[in-house]
Amino acid sequence: MSAQNKTESSYLMKSFTPYEEKEGEEYMNEQQLAHFSAILRNWKQELMEEVDRTVTHMKDEAANFPDPADRASQEEEFSLELRARDRERKLIKKIEQTLTRIDEDDYGFCDACGVEIGIRRLEARPTATLCIDCKTLAEIKERQVGG
Repeated sequence: MSAQNKTESSYLMKSFTPYEEKEGEEYMNEQQLAHFSAILRNWKQELMEEVDRTVTHMKDEAANFPDPADRASQEEEFSLELRARDRERKLIKKIEQTLTRIDEDDYGFCDACGVEIGIRRLEARPTATLCIDCKTLAEIKERQVGG
């Protein structure tokens, strides 16, 4: 699993109510799109609040320690926080791209083969652009090329 996927899955809020599909309901109808739009907007808001907390924390905790070990520890802590926020910044961009796909009626279908990605997969990973089969195949290819 890539660092981006780890960040995505660790920050995806679990406080939404799963969508209840109705028999004969059209895939990616207005209600489903509204459901995923709300999930994505709430997730983005949570990430933005985390960024604000980090900025406040770094301002409040910034100190010029005379001891080099203390200063190095603080710099390492800040470095880790900044790296996490950078991953979140990339995730926010991905969420925004996904919201654009919803607005353009291009959400919920696999970019590779065009089949439905599926409600449950999208609830697990709302920014998914590949169905589970194409994603699995892409990961196998990635492992073969990557080593």
